[in-house]
Amino acid sequence: MSIEIHDVTQENESAILKLSVAKEQKGFIETPQECLQEAKEDLHYHPVGLFADSKLVGFAMYGYFPNEDGDQVWLDRFLIDAKFQGQGLGKIMLKALIEKLKNEFNCQKIYLSVYEDNPGAIYLYKKFGFEFNGELDVHNEKVMVKAV
Repeated sequence: MSIEIHDVTQENESAILKLSVAKEQKGFIETPQECLQEAKEDLHYHPVGLFADSKLVGFAMYGYFPNEDGDQVWLDRFLIDAKFQGQGLGKIMLKALIEKLKNEFNCQKIYLSVYEDNPGAIYLYKKFGFEFNGELDVHNEKVMVKAV
């Protein structure tokens, strides 16, 4: 299976806007439309489409945030479309995203946040070495960090 991560462009934006998670996951992540609007307002964010064998299967948004406590790289949004869940694509795409962030930013750590009542996401992130650091983000999500 070929895995590709592409910037959101005029050519793929309408397909990305159609992505959605399973009904029971909707409260855990913003829609792609909300994410793209946020990326237009905050240029730290970088939205991307996730492709398997040239087929759009998901969406992610990451960002590099310089600050006085040390620069941080965040995997801020990550979703696999409901039609493609249960096929192992979450694991495959998360691995590819971690590699991309590590290479693109030459970072030592990757941060993300998750709602504590989202056990599926927590399980996946822990499987990839993310650990809770005891902090909450601005939305009261628990912060997880992975050393890379």
